[in-house]
Amino acid sequence: MIIKNLENKIKMVTIISLCCIAGCIIISISSMVTATNMVMDSHKKIYVLDGNVPVLVRRTSMEETREVEARSHIEMFHHYFFTLAPDDKYIKYTMEKAMYLVDETGLAQYNTLKEKGFYNNIMGTSAVFSIFCDSIKLDMDKMEFTYYGRQRIERRTSILMRQLVTAGQLKRVPRTDNNPHGMMIVNWRTMLNKDIEQRTKNSY
Repeated sequence: MIIKNLENKIKMVTIISLCCIAGCIIISISSMVTATNMVMDSHKKIYVLDGNVPVLVRRTSMEETREVEARSHIEMFHHYFFTLAPDDKYIKYTMEKAMYLVDETGLAQYNTLKEKGFYNNIMGTSAVFSIFCDSIKLDMDKMEFTYYGRQRIERRTSILMRQLVTAGQLKRVPRTDNNPHGMMIVNWRTMLNKDIEQRTKNSY
């Protein structure tokens, strides 16, 4: 009888010990997972000084911002390429900026316009060109885009509005100071460029 009671007690102690060990293992693993998640989460949080005030911001991955950067890259290129003033140094500056963002198809369009005297005409008529982006249709899976915008051409006596539609693809390239988004526009072409409104400027 005593031996039987002793065996039961040993079994009970064994079961309790195993339960304690299992509980310790579960608690240890849970603590490690929680600590790892907390460290990873803290690495995503960055404090930026706004004057003397620290502002908490959250770091995002490149994949999360890829579409935003693509849209910004497309809009930046069109701004540089189609914003023109009657100043040869300014035109040269904006064209150099634009050429860092596009492949040889952009350079080909620039050379064609230059050969036709387009930029000389801007100088001669004191025309000012501005571009307004209406929308950008973007397919990130195929890395293709269609840009919809309006171009405002202001001359001495008139203001002309033109509708502009261009298309192309994007490819990833290394980031540089001249290409901060790390993208290149390829196979770029103008799909539509037509007058939509013209009005005479008031003369005083």
